[in-house]
Amino acid sequence: MKIEITDTFFDNVKQMVNREKWYWKTWDFLRYDMSRFLKNLWLFRKDLYNYRWYSGQQAVLPFMKTALMNMAANVDVYGMEIEISKSKKVMKMWRAAKLMEHFIEDNFIELAEEELGELIMNRFEFEPVPDKPGYNQLIEKDTPEEEEHNTKIFARAREIEESMWSELWDILKGQNPAEIKSSPETTEKEYDKWYDGSGLRNWWD
Repeated sequence: MKIEITDTFFDNVKQMVNREKWYWKTWDFLRYDMSRFLKNLWLFRKDLYNYRWYSGQQAVLPFMKTALMNMAANVDVYGMEIEISKSKKVMKMWRAAKLMEHFIEDNFIELAEEELGELIMNRFEFEPVPDKPGYNQLIEKDTPEEEEHNTKIFARAREIEESMWSELWDILKGQNPAEIKSSPETTEKEYDKWYDGSGLRNWWD
């Protein structure tokens, strides 16, 4: 077997060696790394401003939501993947971001009210405490029917929260590969039908 080496081979090797020089690394830092850092700083500006280490999910989820929305928009426009799987991934990214938004806003009671009607919260009055002159106590004036109505809304809000939390992590976790074994007998059409676009580990381009 005859091996031929062209002049461009040595040029490419020389370029690879030069890339390791300090001046090239400095240029790459100023031209690419620094500009990317500044763009990311602007992208996450609101999340950085609102970040509090003690806020639990309210500290973490805003960064994830912003990152997913940015990923989805760019994959949708610039993604190199075939359309059938790319579109599924983008839809799951947007759905995960939307679910995170609900937890960031903590609006589950509002969602429950959309289904069951508004909470009745204006039936409270102050009354004197019988055995403590000069003191007042807050008395709830809701009827039994109104109390039952409010209880149902709170219960429904909890159900919605738990359902969305499970859905969010199912999306991020992705499907179980054991459900469909990749083999010569597994056609591309069968795989495309099985794959739903979920799985954070698959969201790269």
